[in-house]
Amino acid sequence: MSKKNLNIPNNTTYTHWSGIFSMTLCVFVLIASEFLPVSLLTPIARDLQITDGQAGQGIAISGILAVLTSLTIHKLTGNLDRKLLLLFLTFLMALSGLVIAIASYYLVYILGRALIGIAIGGFWSMSAATAIRLVPQHQVPKALAIFNAGNALATIIAAPLGSYLGETIGWRGAFICIIPLAIFAFIWQCISLPTMKTYKENQPNKPMLQLLKKPILSIGLLACGLFFMGQFTLFTYVRPFLETVAKVDNFNLSLILLAIGVAGFIGTMVIATFLKTKLYQTLMMISLIMTVIIIGLFLTSSHIWTVATLFSLWGLFATAAPTGWWAWIAQTLPKDAEIGGGLMVAVIQSSIAIGSTIGGLFFDYLGWQSNFVLSGILLIGSVIATSIVFYKNKTKS
Repeated sequence: MSKKNLNIPNNTTYTHWSGIFSMTLCVFVLIASEFLPVSLLTPIARDLQITDGQAGQGIAISGILAVLTSLTIHKLTGNLDRKLLLLFLTFLMALSGLVIAIASYYLVYILGRALIGIAIGGFWSMSAATAIRLVPQHQVPKALAIFNAGNALATIIAAPLGSYLGETIGWRGAFICIIPLAIFAFIWQCISLPTMKTYKENQPNKPMLQLLKKPILSIGLLACGLFFMGQFTLFTYVRPFLETVAKVDNFNLSLILLAIGVAGFIGTMVIATFLKTKLYQTLMMISLIMTVIIIGLFLTSSHIWTVATLFSLWGLFATAAPTGWWAWIAQTLPKDAEIGGGLMVAVIQSSIAIGSTIGGLFFDYLGWQSNFVLSGILLIGSVIATSIVFYKNKTKS
């Protein structure tokens, strides 16, 4: 059998690190594309003659399409070679940038955002399954950490870079910049990814609903959902907290946000070391440490540099956590990783939406303290649910 044709389970010693890095570039471009409108809403709304709220709905549209795609892509694509599928999703990413850049009407802009949503949902739902087929099992956490490093890097620079490009070459020019990066990623994937055909024996063993009947999976997804709800209940409103409670000026605000991003990148690169032997303990410790950070923010909310340090620590752990959860799904469903990945994307995207919405209501009507308390409760709930999964998994083995 050729080393370039991976149709076998993950007991191989073949490694395709160039393929991993080509997908990491895709992650970077996907995340940058997803959040680029955040710093460009005003000029987009002005040019398309819509409200800021309507322009912002483009972000919601991409999230909705990501969830729908993640839950259906494994059924719709059947036995299609996964390399071809990844290349198609990368093509959609480039096409999305072009459609948005030339949009003269609101519906065309929304179409472009829908395309990037499909690419995001499809790519992330396949990420764990692809990592399993590109590297040996013991190196899957490292591969997933590299994927998420692209996520962390995009999170650091997407908003400030988008704002800079918007000022220098216009918001359309900012989206055009996505296209050559996507084309480069497409070419790199063509060269570096092996053929990943999916035969009948490689198809998922069980339907999605049947998999959800497994307590380890259903409770684990609950733990994952509680974590992301807890994270984004608070973190979505970090800027208004820093501006209104900690009284941070614009310059220091930018520094703090940058520090959060840099710390997150470091955390993502380090976490794989712990996931190899202490997966569940690492996931529980992250949530516990973030809860302690919330308590610290309560006690020092008016001390700018203490708050900055605590939020940097938040970034260190919170940004690294997705790597842990993707490693968990790869370990829990090694033969059904595509379905598991789809469920993960749906849970994460839905939890972010729910957490940010409820957090906003608490922040607006009950004050930032209630917002932070809710975040802590959800994170503790994640610890409890994770510990149950850990116990069941230990008992089973």
